[in-house]
Amino acid sequence: MIHEDAEILALNKPSGLSSQGGRGQVHTLDELLWAFAKPGKARPRLIHRLDRDTSGVILTAKTKPGAGFLGKALMSRKVSKTYLAIVTPGAPAPKAGAIDRPLRREEIGREAYMRVCDPEHTDAEAAFSRYRTLAASPTAALLELSPETGRMHQLRVHVASIGRPIAGDVRYGGALTVDGHPAPRLMLHAQALVFPHPGGGRKRVETPPPEDMATLLQALGLG
Repeated sequence: MIHEDAEILALNKPSGLSSQGGRGQVHTLDELLWAFAKPGKARPRLIHRLDRDTSGVILTAKTKPGAGFLGKALMSRKVSKTYLAIVTPGAPAPKAGAIDRPLRREEIGREAYMRVCDPEHTDAEAAFSRYRTLAASPTAALLELSPETGRMHQLRVHVASIGRPIAGDVRYGGALTVDGHPAPRLMLHAQALVFPHPGGGRKRVETPPPEDMATLLQALGLG
């Protein structure tokens, strides 16, 4: 748990835990939220999702009005999300910028992928992300990523589209080793959320990268 008050509950989701049920997903964060339900009260409601292998901040609402308020804030882009990612090979050029490339969903067997596509494609969905390089070596870089839209796998596909896939992201071309160091899972971490609080004002919640990501950053000289 990162933060709790009368309206919200912010949690630090570990990598490997699905946010909600899907194909073959039995144990999910959504189910685990029953553990936070007060006697006679509903369980907290997820406001957004993170990919199964993404770690970090995830926000829930403890009341129905709070869930409605935060859901509207998310839809109207009043929620600011900041992620950290280890990418290869080295820093992108330019080292900071924006990626404005529409995405479309593609089903391959039982798996869903997102692809960069032409804006005129019938399935195109607008997708916009900002990035900046926080640290870099010749073979890897630590990027701060900020999505302004919320498409599935958006950050993963966007950075791969500029030739800098996220380490451990086998679905979109990420390396499984970086300078001889293993990247056994998607090295993407939801570091911070800034959002309008149902009780008034704006709230920031954040959490540092988990141990496996911090260890890899240190090994690469990026930490």
